[in-house]
Amino acid sequence: MTRASTPSSSGSSAPEAIAPVRRGRGRRPADEVRRDILAAAGTLLLDEGMASFTIERVAATAGVSKMSIYKWWPSKGALALDGYFTAVQNTLAFPDTGDIEADLLNQLRAFVHLTVETPAGRIVAELVGQAQTDPDLAAAFREHYSGPRRRLAVEVLERAQRRGQLRSDVDPRIVVDQLWGACYHRLLIPDEPVTEEFTAGLVTNLMRGLRP
Repeated sequence: MTRASTPSSSGSSAPEAIAPVRRGRGRRPADEVRRDILAAAGTLLLDEGMASFTIERVAATAGVSKMSIYKWWPSKGALALDGYFTAVQNTLAFPDTGDIEADLLNQLRAFVHLTVETPAGRIVAELVGQAQTDPDLAAAFREHYSGPRRRLAVEVLERAQRRGQLRSDVDPRIVVDQLWGACYHRLLIPDEPVTEEFTAGLVTNLMRGLRP
């Protein structure tokens, strides 16, 4: 599950300090260092947002050097994206119970909970915005977040087609755009809220045209 913590509301405009981790002497395994960096990045991002997110703060919180971070991530944005996905990946897991309509509803409800009831919605909106001017972040977004999540959804829809639950002539990639594209549209252009009722209507309306 993701952390659903929010920034401090004590009245101070300065972000609350997060104590750096003190490490013992000795060289740690690379996998452990990487996990600590991603955990620190995810925590800082969800607690304080992109405005307070820096390589220096992640390094201090994780107890590593900035060079250790730059070994794996070319920019602040790329690190923020990986930290974000590490924090939310369990919540956004895509079920495949054999009932495609129920699975789509459950996945979109999880998306609504994450983006509306936790700071993650604001964070992903900031990441999408920054990706428009940060080529490293845009590439990382496609490679590590939107690309894998799109493939996962397409695979679930293709299995539903093989079970005969969806028409064989339906393009799963377009279905993904119709469902998640509509959700991201409301998230990024908030004329209307992202709600469970909205996502339920999306799935119900779409399934009428998708079933054999």
